[in-house]
Amino acid sequence: MRMILFSSRQYDSDTFTEANAAYDYELHFQESNLDSETAVLAQGYEVVCPFVNDNVDATVLEQLHAGGTRMIALRSAGFNHVDLAAAARLGMPVARVPAYSPHAVAEHAVGLILALNRHLPRAFARTREGDFSLNGLLGFDLYGKTVGVIGTGMIGRVFGRIMAGFGMQVLAHDPGPHADDLLALGARYVPLDTLLAESDIVSLHCPLLPATYHLIDGPALAKMKRGAMLINTGRGGLVEANALIGALKSGQLGHLGLDVYEEEGGIFFEDHSNLPLQDDVLARLLMFPNVIVTAHQAFFTREAMNEIAQTTLDNVAAWQAGTPRNTVSAAT
Repeated sequence: MRMILFSSRQYDSDTFTEANAAYDYELHFQESNLDSETAVLAQGYEVVCPFVNDNVDATVLEQLHAGGTRMIALRSAGFNHVDLAAAARLGMPVARVPAYSPHAVAEHAVGLILALNRHLPRAFARTREGDFSLNGLLGFDLYGKTVGVIGTGMIGRVFGRIMAGFGMQVLAHDPGPHADDLLALGARYVPLDTLLAESDIVSLHCPLLPATYHLIDGPALAKMKRGAMLINTGRGGLVEANALIGALKSGQLGHLGLDVYEEEGGIFFEDHSNLPLQDDVLARLLMFPNVIVTAHQAFFTREAMNEIAQTTLDNVAAWQAGTPRNTVSAAT
């Protein structure tokens, strides 16, 4: 069985090659992104394995199907980059990795909070230059403050438990079932407007769906406590990036930590250090001293990478056996 992995890097090759010892599939690692121009590279591969910023729209799916592809094996939890209706029409199952390491993403969100609050990038840069002053580095205690968790799936629950460990009051918002482990720690489920108004820190851990697209926009930012911190390690489209500029300039938003960005495709996972950044909004965000942007690395731990490879190959094996697992559809 032949499988091609688009947008792959050396770390993908390392982890998938090791996990593949139990399957002996023929794996091909392709650095280029998947789109209508590169889909031809999948000719003759039964399984295509895209990543988060690959374009798997109807046109691409039709090209893949014509070339012999019969399954899409995502190596990510998110699937908003796939036209699921088109995949179903073509009879191509789409499987994902529903959970690799919720701890990896949750811990990265906490890292962004600590780095922003205690001005760690600025402090590090200063001491490297021999400046050991403390001016401008004043932070605040997390203990006794309120954190709002939007989305209490596996990642949101882990994040909420960590923040409760800091002695923070946890507010949660999720239209789905309430998490018993968070309730046991004293968390309260509240309407979104209440969470925004009362939280010192708001962290996004919900999927990108039509109902959550630009969940945090200009009006939502205006409802937040003045000077609050916003963290997004979920999906870029949860936040209207243009609205962040005004909120940061006015001081309505005190700190911003992003690991995802709506227009990150073609930017994240690439080295642009010798080129001018073409995205004006992202370029402006990077100029603010109270903003930290990481390039979709929250998932990037050894444990998570191993789990992604193992689950992806397990999904392929299950499909081969006629018992597909972890599949998603337009109704998901």
